[in-house]
Amino acid sequence: MSKLWKGLREGADKVSIIREKIKFLFTGYFALVMATGALSIASHLLGFHVISRVLLFCNIIFYLVIAILTIIRVMFYFENVKEDLTSHLKGPGFFTLVAGTNVFGSQLVILEQLYSIAFILWVFSIVLWFVIMYSFFTAVTIREDKPTLAEGINGAWLIATVATQSIAILGVFLIPYYNNPTSIGFINFFTVSMFLLGCMLYLSIITLIFYRFTFLNLKHAALTPPYWINMGAVAITTLAGSTIIMNAAGSPFIEQFVSFIKGFTLFFWVTGTWWIPLLVILMYWRYIVHRFPINYDFQMWGMVFPLAMYTTATYQLSEALEIPFLKNISHIFIYPAWITWTLGIILLIIHLYLDIVRKK
Repeated sequence: MSKLWKGLREGADKVSIIREKIKFLFTGYFALVMATGALSIASHLLGFHVISRVLLFCNIIFYLVIAILTIIRVMFYFENVKEDLTSHLKGPGFFTLVAGTNVFGSQLVILEQLYSIAFILWVFSIVLWFVIMYSFFTAVTIREDKPTLAEGINGAWLIATVATQSIAILGVFLIPYYNNPTSIGFINFFTVSMFLLGCMLYLSIITLIFYRFTFLNLKHAALTPPYWINMGAVAITTLAGSTIIMNAAGSPFIEQFVSFIKGFTLFFWVTGTWWIPLLVILMYWRYIVHRFPINYDFQMWGMVFPLAMYTTATYQLSEALEIPFLKNISHIFIYPAWITWTLGIILLIIHLYLDIVRKK
């Protein structure tokens, strides 16, 4: 009887631990889906089809598990969700729901031509985008106890740009799904509008981040992986512009903006490329000079995603602007993208294992 009672107590303890984990679930965990999806698409474009499909299989699992945990959290711990959504630091993480859903949908279209499922995900992501975008920005605008700029902003804010551009990209990919010219015309207008809105969000937010970098005290411990979104946001903007350019033929509306979009897209690619050496130097300063420990960080997928997205965006830009030598960059960047993703998965597995062992 004592063994039975002990087993029941241990089971109750485990349930309690799981509930606690869900209650305080990291808001930006869909960045894992974003990173895996972007790397899968990059691998597919570069001809590594086996790796691409393995990553797709992994992403199906990641998306379903994180989605289920998020739904449970919303249903049973809504007050915690509301508190996080109105936080300057945690709120931006919710935009990974939108971006992760669209990157996953793009995977399904590019690798499996599953337009119907991708369309459902796209519509769902637009609803999520509207709710998160206006809930978050309203909350941080009207709250009275606002943090300082140094305390309240980081690279995660740029996921608002990533989410917006991800809607534009999947929208373009879904155009073959439509037969109605009116629907196609609306989608073209909508995707270009989202592309331009994403550009506006990047230019607005990066100004504050750049000011925070150069004029406010920045300690090495505060240089968290999401600052790589400084580059990742312009990488996905480049991909959105390139995708629109390559699908402009036959659309009178888009054709009249093609020259403008080409210049703007190249501008953002150059901006993203400029960020890479600076971010590498700052990572050296953080991990080598100050010997900051390398261990699993929930936010690390914010660094993996930009590397994978830059690889994909550069490849597509070379196609859109007919600059073949740019593809050589993609063939180089795919390796650090694979390495960082693999390292992230290894650290995640170790983290989960140690977490289980500590709870026994």
